[in-house]
Amino acid sequence: MITREQYEEARRRTLEMLEEAGIAVTPEERERIEVADFGLGELERIGLQILTYVNTKRVCAKELVLFPGQTCPEHRHPPVEGEPGKEETFRCRRGEVYLYVPGEPAPDPKAVVPAGREEYFTVRREILLRPGEQFTLPPDTLHWFQAGPRGAVVSEFSTRSRDETDLFTDPEIRRAPEVEGA
Repeated sequence: MITREQYEEARRRTLEMLEEAGIAVTPEERERIEVADFGLGELERIGLQILTYVNTKRVCAKELVLFPGQTCPEHRHPPVEGEPGKEETFRCRRGEVYLYVPGEPAPDPKAVVPAGREEYFTVRREILLRPGEQFTLPPDTLHWFQAGPRGAVVSEFSTRSRDETDLFTDPEIRRAPEVEGA
């Protein structure tokens, strides 16, 4: 859980990073920025800021903002109601992001797995994304990602997003944000 002050400060920083990336945000979109600490209360270390533009039965578009070294924990998007799960493309807009997927582990990974949670970060094939580079994940693919030292802004284009059905490797993760006093 995070405090209302932490939540609002994270939203302010998110807007700054989006502006630095040249991404225009409307007043209505500013109000929709989600701050996810995944129920761990360690937002600077394990968390993600999300602005969803559209999420229909067929498509989804989001901006994902990560503060320096911030990690989105390992998860997958499983099949739901006869659909194969979310297919998503990550396109880096600002900074660097280290994306990890199944495959040959990186010999010298750039990301630092959050201490005390190593057992919940199992895929280690590293894909480095810099501005203008992108990578597409098939449905139901285990993955996690971490921002580089300057943070990162990543556009996500995907099929329908059902965040509430995401399956996280770490059993302590809670996807829905919990804000103290909200």
